[in-house]
Amino acid sequence: MPFRLVAKATPKSIPLTPVSTATLPGWLKGSDARIARWIGESDFTAAPGTTCFLPDADGGLARVLFGVEEQEEPGGGLWDLAPLPAALPKGRYYLDAELSPAAATSAATGWALAHYQFDKFKEKTSFKAELVWPDGADQDEVRRIAEATGLARDLINRPANDLGPEELADAAAELAKAYKAKIEIIEGEALLAGNFPMIHAVGRAADRAPRLIDIRWGKKSHPKVTIVGKGVIFDSGGLDIKPASGMLMMKKDMGGSAHALGLAKLVMDAGLPVRLRVLVPAVENAISGNAFRPMDILPSRKGLTVEVGNTDAEGRLVLADALTEADSEAPEMILDFATLTGAARVALGTDLPALFCNDDDLAADLLEGGLEARDALWRLPLHKPYRDMLKSPNADLSSTGSGGYGGAITAALFLEHFVSPETRWAHVDVMAWNLKSRPGRPEGGEAMGMRAFYKMLRKRYG
Repeated sequence: MPFRLVAKATPKSIPLTPVSTATLPGWLKGSDARIARWIGESDFTAAPGTTCFLPDADGGLARVLFGVEEQEEPGGGLWDLAPLPAALPKGRYYLDAELSPAAATSAATGWALAHYQFDKFKEKTSFKAELVWPDGADQDEVRRIAEATGLARDLINRPANDLGPEELADAAAELAKAYKAKIEIIEGEALLAGNFPMIHAVGRAADRAPRLIDIRWGKKSHPKVTIVGKGVIFDSGGLDIKPASGMLMMKKDMGGSAHALGLAKLVMDAGLPVRLRVLVPAVENAISGNAFRPMDILPSRKGLTVEVGNTDAEGRLVLADALTEADSEAPEMILDFATLTGAARVALGTDLPALFCNDDDLAADLLEGGLEARDALWRLPLHKPYRDMLKSPNADLSSTGSGGYGGAITAALFLEHFVSPETRWAHVDVMAWNLKSRPGRPEGGEAMGMRAFYKMLRKRYG
């Protein structure tokens, strides 16, 4: 996507000045009476997201004031500049603020993200304003984050008739090719031969064969980091069919895979010294005569048997086989993303992903990374007593358990059975969708927690 960031200012470049409700009075004292009167009569109070266009003596545009939240470096917040591309007239602008390199990078990233539009099926809006790169901004990092976020958003926004398991595998292959990574696709009946029985069981009812996508990148001498993403390209609920309202946004049920591929792009593009592996079980949870059923008992790659409590809880089944394979190599860490439970949304709302982690140091780094990147996570407990809810009288595990409470926790505890206790593991239960548009964050598919995970990886390996 075009970011409309340019290298140099021109004599006609227009300053963009950040102000807050607290700093506006001081700025007004330093301006002439004419400008102060103009601002007063414009009812501009510097509320975040608002703008005030100041004229020059000839009636042209001399400066733009824009409101920001109270912060240490005004204008350097991630979303400070995000309202401006849609608000500014054609021209070249520069940020009239002294920022640290980190804040300059953050501001430019928000500007870039504001240019995202899903335009595969509809003509996009053309923004006319150009921004001169803020001094000190890491241009490569801005491009990297914007492109990875765009990749994740695009994949989530694509409807299921345009993005099936094959097309998701094609997108993964394109990413692998761009960074000279190796990719293997296990498809259809080969999943049974390769001992991925639960991935096959969930995807077998669809007329588009299930797949396991496996990407490898990096030097063998580097520490192993494995990313797993749930790739349910559409979730009807299976035989426990969803109502129409619940099915409406289920094209986003592959959001975990979009996060996994987006994070992989960040890691590879930054050249982090890790041995990266990405595993994506790509399936459609459909209904036909061979669909898996409630109370079926499925074998798993781990060797545990799983009694199906509800066919609409399919994501944890495909993740379990993928996590088992991820764990088989004893990586330094496993990171997984999944649009897994409505319970996480009830607990934390739609903007705040639920983090589960079996290692306190890893969890702390992820939470810190989320705060630094303005991509917050909230940790929920892997509460051991709730493991009893997953007991089955007929199999080693129930997929859904009993009781009906703590659904996000019991889902995470189910996944924990497929990861060795000594393996560092972080699981994120994510919405992957903006319910409404905000500057830089349009309604639709969204990468949530991805920048936080990238910050953690940069801190550990960068």
